[in-house]
Amino acid sequence: MNPLFKEILTESKRIAVVGLSPRPERPSYAVARYLQTQGYEIIPVNPNYTEILGKKSFPNLRAVPGSVDVVDIFRRSEFVPAIVDEALTVGARYIWMQEGVLHPEAARKAEQAGVPVVMDFCMKVAHSLLRLDGEI
Repeated sequence: MNPLFKEILTESKRIAVVGLSPRPERPSYAVARYLQTQGYEIIPVNPNYTEILGKKSFPNLRAVPGSVDVVDIFRRSEFVPAIVDEALTVGARYIWMQEGVLHPEAARKAEQAGVPVVMDFCMKVAHSLLRLDGEI
């Protein structure tokens, strides 16, 4: 297992989920809900809703008060560069692109700025595997 998964999931508490849907059948909802049950503070980032998972939803990362540990991206790959730029602007510690979300150039930009990136992997799966292995 990628050691970065364990670092992110043990060193982080606040996860901004960009593209979080309020619909339970959507992957973003299932992942965010699972992480919420595991003790993480989920910060919904979706300009189309005022509240998701019982938490205030923000229109963008700049509107989120306080610091963000992880920016978890559930948007199509073409939107990733702008989200990464915003994540770097707000000082996010990590960027996680969910399964199916890939943008190598944006990942390189983040890593060159000192922000580690996970690309094309599910945060819920990573957490579940680490739990099964007794690592978290």
